[in-house]
Parts: sequence; C-alpha cells; structure tokens
Amino acid sequence: MGDFSVKLTNYGATVISVILPDKNGKLDDIVLGFDSVDDYKNDTTYFGAIVGRVANRIGRAQFTLDGTDYKLVPNDGRNMLHGGPKGFSEVIWGVGSHDDNHVTFTYNSFDGEEGFPGDVAVSVTYMLVETNKLAVKMRAMPLNKRTPVNLALHAYWNLGGHSSGDILSHTIQLLASEITPVDEELIPTGEIVAVKDTPYDFHKPREIGSMFTQLPDGYDINYVLDNVNPGHLKKVAVVQEGVSGRKLELWTNQPGVQFYTSNMLDNVKGKGGFVYAQYAGLCLETQGFPDAVNHPRFPSQIVNPGDIYENIMIYRFTAH
Repeated sequence: MGDFSVKLTNYGATVISVILPDKNGKLDDIVLGFDSVDDYKNDTTYFGAIVGRVANRIGRAQFTLDGTDYKLVPNDGRNMLHGGPKGFSEVIWGVGSHDDNHVTFTYNSFDGEEGFPGDVAVSVTYMLVETNKLAVKMRAMPLNKRTPVNLALHAYWNLGGHSSGDILSHTIQLLASEITPVDEELIPTGEIVAVKDTPYDFHKPREIGSMFTQLPDGYDINYVLDNVNPGHLKKVAVVQEGVSGRKLELWTNQPGVQFYTSNMLDNVKGKGGFVYAQYAGLCLETQGFPDAVNHPRFPSQIVNPGDIYENIMIYRFTAH
C-alpha cells in the first residue's frame, strides 16, 4: 500500500486528508474537507473533526447528574449537537508527541465549558500502523467531577475520491442488528429495535442507496454494534467502492456507530473548489449512544474523576 498518507491539523484535531491508491495505483484523497484551516473555522459540517465533550445529540440541551441539573448551550434547535457551538471541533488543540508515524493532540476542557461539569484532560492519537492501517485513540480523564464523555471522529469518507460525486453506489456491511430510533428532532426515543427486514439492515453488504426510497432522508442513525467477541474490538463495517476497488474496514471498542450519509450537506465548497452536494460522503462515527445522559437503559457515558474514557478506532484500507 505505497503512498498511503494522512494529513492533520490541530484545529479541532482534524483529519484534513487521507491519500490512498486505487486498484491501479492512482492516488486520491478519500476524505471531504477544505484547502485552508480558515475554512474549517467557519465550517458547520464538522469535516474530519474530533467532536465532544459529548458527541451526537443531547435532548433539550440538559441532563441531571447526582442531583444537579445541567443546562447546556443548544446549537441544534433546542438540543445540543457535538458538544455545543464551541465544542472540541472548534478549539485549537496542543501538539504532543509526534513522529513520521503518529501525532498526539491534547486539549484541557474546563469546568463549565458549554455547560458541562468539571475539568477534563483530553487527547487523541493518530497512528499509521503497518502499510495500510490508521489507528485513532481518543482518551479523556475527568479531573475533579463526574461528567459525561462521548468523543467521536467526524470524518466524511468517499472511497471513489473526495470529488467523485455521491456515495450511494458504495456497498456497505454494518455488523449491527439493532438501532436506536429517533423522533423528528433526531433525539432517541429510548427504544432499541431490530433492523431485520427494514431499510436499516446492512448485515449483508448492499449498495447504500438501494433502499433510499423507503427512508425520509438518507441514513442518520445510531447502530448498536454486535458484540460477538466480548473483550475484543468489534468489527463495525466494511465499505467498498467498485470503480476504484478501494475497501475500508473499521473496528472499535465502542457500543455504537452513527451511520450518516451527509443528508444535510448543501453545496459546500471544498478542496480544489469542488462543491460537495448532498450524499457526497459517509460518516461512521463510533460512539456511545446519542442522548445517553437522558436514557438510563443506554450504556452510561458518565466517567468518574481519575478514570479514563477511551474510544479506539482501527481502519484498514485495501484496493483490488
């Protein structure tokens, strides 16, 4: 896998590009993004960023913990999305250890930031492993108060190349038997339902667009990952694009993954002036379940001071 390379910036600890050969050796950038860091600062798409302190949505931008009501800063109607208007994707991270194969970014989240309790020491390490793997390790340690933590990498992938059009003809296999359905504001209802015999079932690989007509507007839903080998990383997905022959495989330690087909992308001018229309990329955000702070049945995201939260992602890229 010669010429596999990844480019990053410490603004939002963001993945700017992933360069990968196709089956004929032709190189393409397979993540959506911008040419300049300034463009990321005015961005509402979260292209390639680490999102937090709590990724995904928190209903009514509020939760109660240990008898205290926390009012957060809403930025998605009356709800909070991806940590609020100035979440981790909108701050400058420190640059820690780094060499040709890895870099660690660090951020100190302060007590009361966007309404969340306590100081939290946060880091993300990106590491190239072997010739074709990218490992991402997101870590957070609360220092003085119990707090929810749910970090996610919000990369938009297009295996045909970032400027190749939509991702509807990509095939995807999602190793998840259930989803957490949502209401009209995309807040989970609290149910966990089986995907079998619905348009959400990707246990067998099929084209992403093959059942689009049965959906209100593409995919934007949390999948409950199958835990077939407890104590080991879960296989999340296999994504393939026919023309380039590129394949992405993903593993994680998290209970869920948000599968998002960039339904809200609306002609955003990106790298090289290319305009990203709706469905130009797909996101696979490994995570805890959305709005878990308000749903006791969902796996808890509350982390105690001194304990370490960790979200691990391993990507493997091939082309043939």
